[in-house]
Amino acid sequence: MAQPQITGFEELAKQSALYPQESLMAVRKDQNSLHIGLPREVSLQENRIALTPDAVKILVRNGHEVWVEKDAGKGGNLSDHEYSEAGAVIVQSAKEVYQANVILKVEPLVEEEFRYIKAGTTLISAMNLPALEKKYFEKLNELKITGIGYELIEDKVGGKPIIRAMGEIAGSTVLLIAAEYLSTPNGGRGIILGGITGVPPTKIVILGAGTVAEYATRAAISVGADIKVFDKHIYRLQRLKYAIGQNLYTSIIDSDTLAEAIARADVVIGTMRAENGISPLVVTKEMVSQMKPGSVIIDVSIDQGGSFETSRMTTHKHPTFKFNDVIHYCVPNIPSRVAHTASTALSNVFLPFLLQTGTIGGIEEMIYANRWFMKGVYCHKGTLTNSHIARSFNMRYKDLTLLLAARM
Repeated sequence: MAQPQITGFEELAKQSALYPQESLMAVRKDQNSLHIGLPREVSLQENRIALTPDAVKILVRNGHEVWVEKDAGKGGNLSDHEYSEAGAVIVQSAKEVYQANVILKVEPLVEEEFRYIKAGTTLISAMNLPALEKKYFEKLNELKITGIGYELIEDKVGGKPIIRAMGEIAGSTVLLIAAEYLSTPNGGRGIILGGITGVPPTKIVILGAGTVAEYATRAAISVGADIKVFDKHIYRLQRLKYAIGQNLYTSIIDSDTLAEAIARADVVIGTMRAENGISPLVVTKEMVSQMKPGSVIIDVSIDQGGSFETSRMTTHKHPTFKFNDVIHYCVPNIPSRVAHTASTALSNVFLPFLLQTGTIGGIEEMIYANRWFMKGVYCHKGTLTNSHIARSFNMRYKDLTLLLAARM
């Protein structure tokens, strides 16, 4: 077939800029626009990023500017090209990305990042009180940084959306981890997670009755495991049974049945969350010593101290160790194991908040305009607005002056 001829007029039009050209769509900008920086995480084994390209596209469309450090999304299989296509500016170094006015990241700042962040910046990141030293908060105060611990922020109905989302992921993932390490090649008992006809089901003990426990219980029920759930509070056990929608074996922790259940268990999952900064230690060395060789302990709460006396923090590269032939999995941020899913979950929480922040006029305006948001932690020049967290903080750092804001 003959190729169509290009006429002289068409050629002239192209050369003289009369021919229609592709161009980027203009976005509106106003005085309330945010300048958001997404640094590449440098903390050990952190693969998540706080915003996905889809979220960035919506922010840019609403007039905000987003800078993404090169390879910041690589751990979650989100490429620089995807962010660039969404309208983000890809910067080559941490020094550049920290010039943004709002820094949104997953892990707290590390020493080298303090060299880059500007004074007066708003920092939205995790604020893991048990893991951070006093000098971390002193540095925030010296730089007059408004620091928001996203895991402590509450929504309008009193829930903690980040904790909930990461808890759902961790709870759904721990059963996959348990199945992996129960297998013969990994030194486990060589049993299937659940059960088959004529073979007794796997015995699973879950410590705690929060979100992680709920989703771990759902997964365990689906494979036919024998489940026992323990918690310190009856109302949490009642709430779990209501959420699951069927009868479960439940008991308070302060009872003789806990030691007996752990001794018979194939898998013990610790999901106890901190009430005063440190998670409660409920399983002693003696109790672990009574467990069967090749059984598995997964300490989800290791980032807040852990629920087992035998626990010590491990990494994704070296996730397990043995104590008395019992396999211990004590990786602190299990959601990072499935970084793409976790990044999407984080982004789903941050995007509406950032859009509303831009509409209202800034981070501090957002905080003052929403009483429900004030229930989270807002740290600026040594101020914490969550009285419970502040009490916990003062217990650990009594010589650091903190002012409790009466805005609750």
